[in-house]
Amino acid sequence: MTAGQAGDNPQLVELLDDHAHACRSQGESTRHFRLLGDKAYSHPSTRTELRSRRIKHTIPERKDQIARRKAKGSTGGRPPAFDGELYRRRNTVERGFNRLKHWRGIATRYDKYALTYLGGVLPACAVIHARVAANESGDTP
Repeated sequence: MTAGQAGDNPQLVELLDDHAHACRSQGESTRHFRLLGDKAYSHPSTRTELRSRRIKHTIPERKDQIARRKAKGSTGGRPPAFDGELYRRRNTVERGFNRLKHWRGIATRYDKYALTYLGGVLPACAVIHARVAANESGDTP
């Protein structure tokens, strides 16, 4: 958890480490893992880190990065691969965060301590998950 004004990109390496640890502890492979990120994750250091970990990713380039690469001409390198069809699936994550933000205590973050905030986030996620599962199965909660 970071401060509200902090960016997400600096936390990515820690998140990837946690994901790899969780997969190892459950005996799963990270081989089929693919990161879908928005333009905030388009920094060259992020792409370098993902390549060094052999993590496939779909992250659009920012306009300034495209312009800088094109200005270099043939020495600018090739553009990173981007699958627009796959990137469209990212909206499911955004919709999940938007559902969570409908909970006033979560959206306003009045809790003083991270542990009490997490104590609100987890039950909210459980209720959201139960509602989605009920809607998908045809049951009404």
